[in-house]
Amino acid sequence: MTTRANEEWLRDLKSDGSAREAALEDLRATVQKSLPYALSRWLSPEDPLFMPLVDEVTQETLLRVLDQLGTFEGRSMFTTWVHKIAIRIALTELRRKRWQDSSLDELVDNEESPAPARIMADPQTGPERNAERADMIAHVRRILEEELTPKQRQAITLLSLQDMPMEEAARRMKTNRNALYKLLHDARLRLKRRLATEDISPQEVLAAFESR
Repeated sequence: MTTRANEEWLRDLKSDGSAREAALEDLRATVQKSLPYALSRWLSPEDPLFMPLVDEVTQETLLRVLDQLGTFEGRSMFTTWVHKIAIRIALTELRRKRWQDSSLDELVDNEESPAPARIMADPQTGPERNAERADMIAHVRRILEEELTPKQRQAITLLSLQDMPMEEAARRMKTNRNALYKLLHDARLRLKRRLATEDISPQEVLAAFESR
């Protein structure tokens, strides 16, 4: 694994081709090396869900880092900034799966905003709520059809809606993991812009699909 200064991480991750792929591989290795130790504070490594969660959080961390490269201010080591993002994502997943208690918020600093309160809440039931959820899902599916290329839609469907592991999705789509990261990253940016124009928050979309 190559050691990089902050400027080198930014340069390589913003580039194309082999330099970017190598940086993504090194970053993935960095996250997977540090995350299990941090995560073991809240979930036993013996739990069968432990390693799948590490893989899931690593995947989302790389995508989040690519999304937020422009926000890195260089006040810490780049890998320290990435580690904080990984921990925030891990804790959000622990909340979503209800593997935590309210004290988790106290264990993370305020560098990033906390997860939306609705992720902590039990989904509401009833005809009105179900109708709202169905409308949101139908609306998002229409946006997927209109906004994304066929390959982007396939990546979003396999990875975000079906929770397929990255390696299996890459095999099915006949591509490699880093190319799939880039494809999913571009798809998410397009969806984010479209949702913003329609005044729909990502949290509203998440709540609709997670409560199906």
